[in-house]
Amino acid sequence: MTKTIFAALVGAAFVTGGALLLPTTQSSAEEEQNAIELGKALAFDRKKGNCLACHMMGDGVLAGNIGPVLIAMKQRFPDKAVLRAQIWDSAVKNRGSVMPPFGRHRMLTEEEIDLITDYVHTL
Repeated sequence: MTKTIFAALVGAAFVTGGALLLPTTQSSAEEEQNAIELGKALAFDRKKGNCLACHMMGDGVLAGNIGPVLIAMKQRFPDKAVLRAQIWDSAVKNRGSVMPPFGRHRMLTEEEIDLITDYVHTL
């Protein structure tokens, strides 16, 4: 181990009870899974995304049937940015849409829209 790498490790570590503890970091896969779980919670939350009011999706219960069933979303929206734009304001592509413009009306934050998009894209 070179001195620089060792110095970086020691600088990022601390000693407790004689043991050297290194900080743990989440892998990108764990971070992505956490984001998907947060997005699902937001999508199912009746006071936030409330996607289940209109859409059948995932393992949601008491789903509505006003909007399309949310399945095969990667095939329907290969470009995740297009799906995000749809969630942000569906009236841009469909003037007659009854879906609330979550972004335009600031019903959800940009981060919440990103999280919901990440989840919906997995369906």
